Order: sequence, then C-alpha cells, then structure tokens
Amino acid sequence: MTALTTRQSSLLRRVKLKEKSPQEILEYFESLNVEDGEVVEVEVLDSDIDSIGYKSFVDLAQLFFMKMLTPIKNDENSTLLRFEKLNESVSFHKEKRGSEKYGAGSEFFSIDKTAQFSFLYHYQKALSFIDIKSKKRVLNLGVNRGDEFAVIKDILRDKEFKNIEFVGVDYSESAIEYAKKEFLAYENVAFFCHDINRLPELNLGKFDLIISIGTLQSSNIEFNATFMSIYQNYLQNSGAMILGFPNCRWIGGEMIYGAKAPNYSFSELGLVLKDIHFCKKYLQQKKYRVTVTGKEYLFLSARKI
Repeated sequence: MTALTTRQSSLLRRVKLKEKSPQEILEYFESLNVEDGEVVEVEVLDSDIDSIGYKSFVDLAQLFFMKMLTPIKNDENSTLLRFEKLNESVSFHKEKRGSEKYGAGSEFFSIDKTAQFSFLYHYQKALSFIDIKSKKRVLNLGVNRGDEFAVIKDILRDKEFKNIEFVGVDYSESAIEYAKKEFLAYENVAFFCHDINRLPELNLGKFDLIISIGTLQSSNIEFNATFMSIYQNYLQNSGAMILGFPNCRWIGGEMIYGAKAPNYSFSELGLVLKDIHFCKKYLQQKKYRVTVTGKEYLFLSARKI
C-alpha cells in the first residue's frame, strides 16, 4: 500500500446508523473526533432519509463544520451519506486585519455569496421590496468586487440598469480595481477606494438607496454612530436601505450557518439581533416600513411609508 493510499484510508471512516433516531445520530456526531479533510460515510436506510429528510442531514453537516458530499447508493435499501470535515483554519475570519484581508487573492475574495441560493433569494426579495427600478442613485458601502451590483444588473433590463447611478466604496484597493474592470462598460457605475469612517471626504451627495452587506459590523466601525450618520447625511428623504447582517461563517469556502460571537464556541445571535433591533427601531421612528428576512444573511430592508 502506498503512502498516498494509506493517507486516503486514514481519512475515511464508515459507520452504520441504520434505523437510528435523529437523537442517536446527533449523539454519534457529537462524539466524533475527526481530522481536517476526513470523510465520514454514514450508512442509513433509504426509509430513514425519507422520514428525516436530506435537508436535516445538510444542517447536521453544518453544525459540526462539515461539508455534505454527494451521497452514494449502498445497496437496494440503503445509502451512504458522506460528510467531509472542513479545515476551520481556512477562513478569512482568521486572516490578519488590513485592507487586503478582503482584497483580490484573499480567502474572502474567492467567495461568491450570490451563488448561494439562500442569499440570492432573500437579496432579490429585498430589492423588490424597496422597488429597485424606481431608484436613481444607489450607494453600496463595502462593495468589494461588486457582486450586489451584478445581481441588480441581472434582474433589470439593460436600459433600466443604465438609468441608475451606482457608487461603490470599499477599503480594499485590489477589490476596487477588480470591480472597475468588471463594470468597465458601464459609465453609470463608479467605485472608490476609501475608508467608510472618512466618507465625508468623497462628497458623494445623497442617494435613493443605500446598501451595505456585512460591513457596518466590522470591528473598526462604531456601528450605531456610523449607521445614524449614513442615514442622516447620505439618504434622501424618501430613500430606502438594505442592510445585510451575517449570520454565518465561511470555512473552506463553505457558508456555515451561525455567526461566531466573541467568547463563545457556538453560534450566538445576541450581537446580531441587538444591531438589527437598533436599526429597525430607529427607522420605524423615521416612518419607515421595515422587514427582516433571510437565514445565513439577515436582510433589514426599509422603505418610506
């Protein structure tokens, strides 16, 4: 047996969990001690899958920082469900702070959250709620490579998209350069490499829609003060807002449900809910209709009543 084959063998574990209850299956996974990259093959009855549901097993994988691989038919009555342990060190959350933590070549930059159906669905619903077609000026704070603008371009007709002025701001120079190239054919789209804490230096004016996905919660930004400043200084009286609050972590390129809070080894929603509650209450006092939707990303969408 070659060294490679030995390595592959050591990273493959098979266990029979036929006719086990969800509680028993959960207890087994809680007892697991697996290496990064190790694959656990769980043999279950097809009838168990029918009763429990594939989605429940996908959720199970996420709970233990694993990726669910394509199942394999085992025999006439059973299937092998395969779970690969993710390398938790391969995550942009663990990279050093700085403008290029999110720049081209970074772990963050390689992620396309708009390719995740859960994100895309709820983001499009938010755009519909605020009536994106009616907007004339749109500001995206923390635009990175421009994915949120690309979604808008895809759902609007070309003429509709070109009738809107889009402005994106991000601290990463390499990400901004990438975004400029992606939207080179559109004169109505502009990008600026700048610190959101020094936004007044850009003299941007006011906008009909402000978008910010997972940026205002950054450690170098004072959330409450920054949010109120953005509302007061950059939003038109009848303008709308879409704010995205990450309720997930990215590990090995996988979007894993549940935000990591300081001093907790498990997902804890206290800080996320606190920020959402502050924004919702503030905007409702300003006569806005506010909705909170989503799953891995929670979208606060607000339009004037």
